[in-house]
Amino acid sequence: MRDLANDPRSKFHRLNFDVCRRGSVLGWGMRPPDILWIVTTQWRADATGYAGDAQARTPWLDAFAGEAVNFDQAVTPHPFGPFARAALLTGIRSPRNGVRDYFDVLPPESRTVAHRLGERGYQTAFWGKWQLARRDPTAPLVGETHARTVVAPANRGGFDFWEGFESGFLLNDPWLHGTRLPEPTRVYGYQSDLLCDRAAAWLQEPTLLPRFTVVSLEAPHPPYGAPAAGIETRTILPGPSVPPVAAARAARELAGYHAHLEATDRAIGRLIAACPGSAIVFTSVHGDMHGAHGLFRKGWPHEESVRVPLLVRAPGQIGTDFPPRAGINHAVCSLEDLPAQACAWADRTTWSPARERAQISMPSVVALPDQCDRVWYGLRTPARKLVLNADGSPWLFFDLARDPGERTNLAGDPGCAAEIASLARHVDGADQT
Repeated sequence: MRDLANDPRSKFHRLNFDVCRRGSVLGWGMRPPDILWIVTTQWRADATGYAGDAQARTPWLDAFAGEAVNFDQAVTPHPFGPFARAALLTGIRSPRNGVRDYFDVLPPESRTVAHRLGERGYQTAFWGKWQLARRDPTAPLVGETHARTVVAPANRGGFDFWEGFESGFLLNDPWLHGTRLPEPTRVYGYQSDLLCDRAAAWLQEPTLLPRFTVVSLEAPHPPYGAPAAGIETRTILPGPSVPPVAAARAARELAGYHAHLEATDRAIGRLIAACPGSAIVFTSVHGDMHGAHGLFRKGWPHEESVRVPLLVRAPGQIGTDFPPRAGINHAVCSLEDLPAQACAWADRTTWSPARERAQISMPSVVALPDQCDRVWYGLRTPARKLVLNADGSPWLFFDLARDPGERTNLAGDPGCAAEIASLARHVDGADQT
């Protein structure tokens, strides 16, 4: 691979002097902060030790939470992979970002966070799962067909360096291709270990430019029975919202799920340790029901599916609105906010979540087992969640302040009709005529 920082033919050489000059003029040193996003798949917001799950073995993330801000009200805009990934990269929710259906491709002309950071003088890199390119809808979702599907350079979201795979859910021995690997090449080991270690090694390579890096992991997504880097499964008790009819399956799947949580936590810990001065974001594109309310997988508007972990370690003292000290932030925050956050850090300006509510939705039905059976639109505040059907009629309404487990649906309660009508006016997407 040629030296992008010093090659006079590259944009990096042309931008380097300007980046350093801007840093000196603004008084914050020779370069803005390196930024690292660690994005997992299907990691529930409550499935960590720092979030209170006594059964979760996540010592590395628990330690990281001690030096980060924990956004405990963070949500995904769409609790399903491609829709959430498109929103995360563009800052625009589906379907306005061009991804409405499960097999839709992120339009090549889409303006992503990589474009925005590149214009600010950053060297941008993506590692891991993409799930936004063209793939065969008739092929098995788990297996080599999607894992070996080549993502063309024009479909890599504007990242300068790209090494990953379309999808395939091979948690072990994945196929990688990209900037350094023109053809899909099988690499052996646990996927989270491989991606975190390869990204960490790349981040140690010398460069004069600040770096924006995304490490996108499939774990702890199923198949939950796949080996988890030597972590043995153990008995995990389902939560109180899991009815008896779903308890056996939930316990079986949670055993494998927690093994992958532990293995991936360990891999993430090594990556974080390799980036001591970086601004770091840890999150997930969605959660998993795991039997709660008798439901499994994602796409559902319940907390287990919609809420995601979000730990943020900001770079240095960049403003009083968002101090870098550790703590819990109860503000409403969505994955779609993260591109603006990264740009604010690159500009060395303040950033803080300013939402009163977060929009959540499923723009289409994904015809796979266990997934949600309808299109829906909704919003979530720290105290309320309203979910509307596609025709604008109320489906779910929860008082999260009094009923965080969402045991009582108040959508048909006459005493809540006025509040539902008021909130419904702020829901984007549903037919409210």
